[in-house]
Amino acid sequence: MDAAWQQAYPHLELIVVDDASSDGSQEVIREWLRDKPQVPFISLTENLGNCRAFNKGLALARGAYVIDLAADDVLLPQRVAVGVQDMEEAGEAWGVHFTDAWYMNADGSLLKPHYRRSVQGNLLQSVPQGWVYREVLERYFICTPTMMMRRSVLDALGGYDERLAYEDFDFWVRSARHWKYLYADQILVKKRVLPRSWSVRQYEAETLQLASTLAICHKAKSLNQTPEENRALGKRLSYEIRQAIRHRHRDIGTQMLALKREVWPVSWEDRLLAMMLKMY
Repeated sequence: MDAAWQQAYPHLELIVVDDASSDGSQEVIREWLRDKPQVPFISLTENLGNCRAFNKGLALARGAYVIDLAADDVLLPQRVAVGVQDMEEAGEAWGVHFTDAWYMNADGSLLKPHYRRSVQGNLLQSVPQGWVYREVLERYFICTPTMMMRRSVLDALGGYDERLAYEDFDFWVRSARHWKYLYADQILVKKRVLPRSWSVRQYEAETLQLASTLAICHKAKSLNQTPEENRALGKRLSYEIRQAIRHRHRDIGTQMLALKREVWPVSWEDRLLAMMLKMY
């Protein structure tokens, strides 16, 4: 919260949402907000999940741009200023701004950047931008907390889909179909990686990750317009089926394989995946 509050950009609105935490976070938040009466605090009494909790905060937001920031992640001081300037210059066709990020551990020690860089800090890979619908279908390449979203995009999409267990893949698919993505080649965010973070436990049996992913892939199928986009969706489904096999989610894996066969011809890989699913 300190990093968000101390942004260089002067016209800042901060909204804090606590999704019924039980680790003492609400007391820490209330103490931090004691001298900041202008900051709204939504203290939920039941856990609603990321998507519903975010939408509660979004309903109060008045700014033209929105960053969805988890408590463990850190915005560097210029993050908002760079994003606003870039997006204002780019125009309304550009719906999302994103950057590079440092990964850090629990004590804040830096681990590595999200994108491959030389020891001098130069980018060593191509980062898609512009019309990236096919790319977001095919693979994960955006570090989620680096995103700054145009408020009008969120309004047009109806916010996050509250039926889902997580938000980023669905938002990428729905927004990238209609708006362009703008990349700033700067490290402006620190993303914390913890042993029990969502990115680590997302495929565990007690989570709804894969069921949500299947629902998003069905949405993507209805949005696809070209064979190349169907191929990208097929590639994504192959990856998710392997995760389902690895974590013994046979039913969802089988449904994903059926969907893949609807968008792309049956391959030797599909036959192998089908055999592996039958083993569990």
